[in-house]
Amino acid sequence: FRFKDSLARDLRRADLVISHAGAGSCLETLEEGKPLIVVINEKLMGNHQLELAKQLHRDGHVLCCNCSTLVETLQSMDLSTLKPFPPGQPEKFALFLDKVVGFQ
Repeated sequence: FRFKDSLARDLRRADLVISHAGAGSCLETLEEGKPLIVVINEKLMGNHQLELAKQLHRDGHVLCCNCSTLVETLQSMDLSTLKPFPPGQPEKFALFLDKVVGFQ
C-alpha cells in the first residue's frame, strides 16, 4: 500500500508481511505477532531504516533483505526461526518519565 489509514485489519488477516523498515510498520506488525520480511530501501538519504532492520534481524525477530534479494529470501526463508517480539511495557516508560520530571 502506498497509504492507508490503518493496516490493523490487514495485519490480523496476514500470514506473512513484507514491508519497508519504517519503525511504525515494523513494530505494528511484530506486535500483531506476524512474521515479517523487511525490505531495505538503500536509496533513502542516510538510510535510517537500515539500523532498525539490522537490529531486529540480529535479535531474530525479522528476516531482512533488499529489493534485489527479496525473491531469494522468499524461496529460502524459514519462518520457524523467527523469535516472538516481546510486548511493550509502557508502564516502565511512564515510571521513568515520572521520575525524570519529578513526580516521584
